[in-house]
Amino acid sequence: MDTEHCEDPVTAAYVSCRPGLQRYLTSVTRDPWTAEDLVQEAFLRLTIEVAQGRIPDDPGAWLHRVGHNLAMSAGRRQSVAARNHPVLEAPDDPASPEQSVVEIERRNELQAVLVDLDPVHRQALTLAALGYGAAEIARSIGRTDGATRTMLCRVRAKVRAQVMGALPAAS
Repeated sequence: MDTEHCEDPVTAAYVSCRPGLQRYLTSVTRDPWTAEDLVQEAFLRLTIEVAQGRIPDDPGAWLHRVGHNLAMSAGRRQSVAARNHPVLEAPDDPASPEQSVVEIERRNELQAVLVDLDPVHRQALTLAALGYGAAEIARSIGRTDGATRTMLCRVRAKVRAQVMGALPAAS
């Protein structure tokens, strides 16, 4: 097939650049299957660029840069996943009966402490536990950001002291 006279720049780039891009990405990833996925993703992105009227001056260089960037992003994602995998894994050893009882006692003590809190403090602590920031909590309870941060710090310390003081340390 004569790529010089091919009207579609994506087809022309696919015919002329795919083998070299495949080899390059295989050398970067050390996995031919991953490299093939990255090649397809790079060509998909080229297709989108061409469809939007943005044809790269040098499609081969553009594909290599996009493929390289995709490989680096995939590597970072894989590294983060591998680093966090032990945290997400279920423990091999189930909790002992003693650990289960201590955990239940801690939860019960925490619930008792939370019930005794001022309703505004309990609401703020609950919102913080759900991931809301100090500014959002402040708006919800009608206080300033600074006052809310101070209040949360004091309430957490109070709850921690009451819960930890009521139970023996877990071993």
